[in-house]
Amino acid sequence: MKHFSAAVIPGDGIGPEVMDEGLSLLETICEIHGGISFQTEILPWNCRYYQEHGRMMPVDGLEKLQPFDVILLGAIGAPDVPDHISVWELILPIRRSFHQYVNLRPIKLLRGLESPLRYKGHADLDFVVVRENTEGEYSNMGGRLHAGTPYELAVQNNVFTRFGIERIVRFSYELAMATGKRRLTAATKSNGINHSMPFWDEIVNEISQEYLEIQTQLTHIDALAAFFISRPENFDVVVASNLFGDILTDLGAAAVGGLGLAPSGNINPDKTYPSMFEPIHGSAPDIAGKGIANPIATIWSISMMLDHLGERELGKLILESIEGVLVEGKIRTPDIGGRATTREMGEAIREQMYRRGG
Repeated sequence: MKHFSAAVIPGDGIGPEVMDEGLSLLETICEIHGGISFQTEILPWNCRYYQEHGRMMPVDGLEKLQPFDVILLGAIGAPDVPDHISVWELILPIRRSFHQYVNLRPIKLLRGLESPLRYKGHADLDFVVVRENTEGEYSNMGGRLHAGTPYELAVQNNVFTRFGIERIVRFSYELAMATGKRRLTAATKSNGINHSMPFWDEIVNEISQEYLEIQTQLTHIDALAAFFISRPENFDVVVASNLFGDILTDLGAAAVGGLGLAPSGNINPDKTYPSMFEPIHGSAPDIAGKGIANPIATIWSISMMLDHLGERELGKLILESIEGVLVEGKIRTPDIGGRATTREMGEAIREQMYRRGG
């Protein structure tokens, strides 16, 4: 029997709703497999916690999280708490303290769905974006001066280190090798950002010499965004800085059906710290409590979590079950053209899992 532990942070808005379906799916996994178990602990750290305690998590929150194998996050954010507080006091400390330097986001058109991009099918939209997750444009360096005066200014410094670039680029090449991909595209903007981006390009070119069997392409971010729409079939693995990767993956999610379908993993590759898995759709306060949020992104994130834990067959079972429901077309949440509830979608996926793996 394999035992895993998961810290669960349902979060805000629709987070608890989609997380309920994720946890029910974990129970199904344990029933189907028989040789695996998950010990979960729910942690009530969210914007309500901030309003009550003045913090997004306890002082010893990171110490509490560290012993777990993985972390599951629902969504964080509320209209009455500024985003820079909810993100910078919970999500980013977890990513940085636990060296989750890889943000892995598949861009994949699931069977049973059509892309908003005309003439693009499932073979065209099937690649992965590797986003640098702990430095780059999202560094906490800079400040503001002369607040409230006509001379007020804000400075935000980008931080790119050789160590940080080398490890994310090398991870991307290794991913390409492991998955049989043969193309790696690196996002850049070295024609306009004249220090950090040429530095990034130089390191990509250096490491590319270790992987000559992989075709390497450096592409300016503005052109790359256009190519995500006009020729997504040209991509296998895309590696990007923190900001560029963040923007590209939301664009990619839109191209395959919307944010309600998009999973992600914040990965610590050597597993010295827990990795964190979450949907990228945010807390969606406008539909919170209505029971109509799409749980697929959360469930797919759990599939990625199982891959990370070495249970790839179970991860594959989840993804195939999601696609099975979508191909049948009877159960769809409103964001993908149906009227089903969050719970109905979760139940349909679990039923598919029993059929396929039970």
